[in-house]
Amino acid sequence: MFVHKIDEDLSLKLQEMSDAERIFELTDASRDYLKEWLPWLDFTTELQDTKNFIQSGSSNFVEGKSLGAVILYKGEIAGIGGFNNINHANKTAYIGYWLGQEYQGKGIMTRVAKALTDYALNDLKLNKVEIRAAVENHKSRGIPERLGYIEEGTIRQAEWLYDRYVDHVVYGMLASEWK
Repeated sequence: MFVHKIDEDLSLKLQEMSDAERIFELTDASRDYLKEWLPWLDFTTELQDTKNFIQSGSSNFVEGKSLGAVILYKGEIAGIGGFNNINHANKTAYIGYWLGQEYQGKGIMTRVAKALTDYALNDLKLNKVEIRAAVENHKSRGIPERLGYIEEGTIRQAEWLYDRYVDHVVYGMLASEWK
């Protein structure tokens, strides 16, 4: 079981089927808020969708392809954070994350992204970590910027969000740059 304590209030724990109900409740309660920047909300409409997501993530974790963890804030599931993809050939991990609306503004995600970056570069011995965010998603972009990631460029029309394409800014951190 993967559990990574970040600080007194915060830890990451590998998603388990027993977390499905809480993850789905949090998703549902924050649906309108999350839908502004996440494309998968229309495909997560019932508990079974969340269970399928956890099952897929568990298989990918076992194969070393990803790491999907629940963010525990003061013992409660507050969101999801992890590596959407781990590319072992290129020694690169891609961080993805979301928080329930009620947990915003507490510095949670910056601490989570810092811990994931540290884990990828120091424990997994990868060379690079990337974080991508929609150009207009200033809250999400602030996370890699606060952590000293380098803005590497923009991918035009990188993602379809319900009724429009959005461009993504790519941020990268190399092992040689990480303090």
